[in-house]
Amino acid sequence: MIDVKMVKAKIDGYPVEVPLGTTILDAARSVQVKIPVLCKHPDLRATAACGLCIVKVKNSTKFPRACCTALENNMDITTRDPELVEVRKTTIEMILSKHPNECFTCGRNGTCELQTLAAEYAVRAMPLQSLVPDLPKDDSTRAVVLEPRKCISCGRCVQVCQEEQNVWALSFLDRGFDTRISPAGEIKLAESPCVRCGQCAAHCPTGAIFEYDQTDKVWAKLKDPTWHCVVQIAPAVRVAIGEPFGLPPGANLTGQLYNALRRIGFNGVFDTNFGADVTIMEEGSEFIERLSRKDSVLPLITSCCPSWVDYMEKMHPDMIPNFSTAKSPQEMLGVLTKTYYARKKSVDPAKVFSVSVMPCTAKKFEANRTKDMHASGYQDVDCVLTTREMARMIKQAGIDFTSLPKDLPDHILGDYSGAGTIFGVTGGVMEAALRTAYKLVTRTELDDDALEFDNVRGMEGVRVAKVTMAGKTLRLAVAHGLKNVDTVIDKIREAREKGEEPPYHLVEVMACSGGCIGGGGQPYGTTPGLRAARAAGLYADDRSQARRKSHQNPFIQKLYDEFLGGPLSHTSHELLHTTYTPRPVYQR
Repeated sequence: MIDVKMVKAKIDGYPVEVPLGTTILDAARSVQVKIPVLCKHPDLRATAACGLCIVKVKNSTKFPRACCTALENNMDITTRDPELVEVRKTTIEMILSKHPNECFTCGRNGTCELQTLAAEYAVRAMPLQSLVPDLPKDDSTRAVVLEPRKCISCGRCVQVCQEEQNVWALSFLDRGFDTRISPAGEIKLAESPCVRCGQCAAHCPTGAIFEYDQTDKVWAKLKDPTWHCVVQIAPAVRVAIGEPFGLPPGANLTGQLYNALRRIGFNGVFDTNFGADVTIMEEGSEFIERLSRKDSVLPLITSCCPSWVDYMEKMHPDMIPNFSTAKSPQEMLGVLTKTYYARKKSVDPAKVFSVSVMPCTAKKFEANRTKDMHASGYQDVDCVLTTREMARMIKQAGIDFTSLPKDLPDHILGDYSGAGTIFGVTGGVMEAALRTAYKLVTRTELDDDALEFDNVRGMEGVRVAKVTMAGKTLRLAVAHGLKNVDTVIDKIREAREKGEEPPYHLVEVMACSGGCIGGGGQPYGTTPGLRAARAAGLYADDRSQARRKSHQNPFIQKLYDEFLGGPLSHTSHELLHTTYTPRPVYQR
């Protein structure tokens, strides 16, 4: 057992005892004392950039910054007195002097951390001269929007892009008063290494970066009776959509969301979990096929995450042969909407408007990624909304969301297995695949008490595991957060260069920390604890399902019997699979 050295101190008169090395900020939180911050985020290292978290230490003339100063034995800390309040208020006023006064028209109105602090510190006037920089908006990615005029130079977006995602699309340009965020060389964001994951927007405290809003486009189609509007909801959306309405993270609002979407005016309400079940049928069959051939390329790497696909094509194009050709659940359901569903309902696919609600900004990019995303003869997914956009639409529609009774989806593309719902958390694709792979390999069903593969669950950046099926040991790897991918890829390359057996048979990668539950389009304020609550909500949904394996979904069986013919069939390849192309890191 590790002997942890503790330190004892006082914070605002409250005794506190925490492990050695704990910051004053975190120690204060342990005794319910809130110290204001703008630059510090729980996911990121402290930079002390904003200066709001200064505190006083008894018998010291210094004002240490709580976010990056470790608590020491016998410290007597004051976090809030008239002088500190005045200093913080002045700091906020200085930040606001460079910030446009456009709260009413800002994409972060009501969720802006700077706006909240200005209200808490009763900033009622602007005593300093306004020096807002004249910098253009960049919406070139059509996934996230960069408004550098609203940047407060906290550095959170740069940190998450460079250190957590290893993408390096954003950086600081110039110095001092002229410091601003931008892709290197002042190019457009779409021309940079950006993979549109949206983690910059998710970590930005203001409206300097936010999702590319498409709600107006959806409202226009919903109001036009000549369009047949359908919608699908992703696994992670159901356990986060309640947060903007005051419900706890992880609350499963699936039934209420179906109801709200019908009230908004959608003609068909589907579930991306159904698409996840289809993905498992295709990807699982592809995996078993590769395992059975001596000349096949292993490991098979999952391809559900569009930011990871983008990253792979730019940074690791030599891994293209390892990538599953199976499309993501969003795209599978999109193409089935305009083929299978349209035929069953006798609806002209040219007049079907297909919307998906995703926890992800990169899904907006995926919908137009290649010509394969028009396999139905039309754009398979016409519009992608984030969880945040969907919450705004529900509010605009005047729906009392938290009081809604539960509803059901349209069964043709709506019913799902428990395996489909865990796609929303890191390791979930792997676990869902293993449940069906066991059936494909052994020709027997996995026992109900053995369905949960705990060795691929968890929040470690890289997890490796072994599973034995029919006497064969499968080596598995799960990575989430793009900074962790290189570790896995390097091991695969090293074995390949030495002519050795690959270190893994199957690899799952999700670009965002925690998987889709921590996606760039989820409600603001995502933290490790919040991700854990959302994950628990998805695992509970899995356990509540009567069927927990994709191949047991009767509507999946019907789909293959009536339309696709079988996994990896000619029709399946035409509609449900895609190709990849090496692309330059900097686009021109």
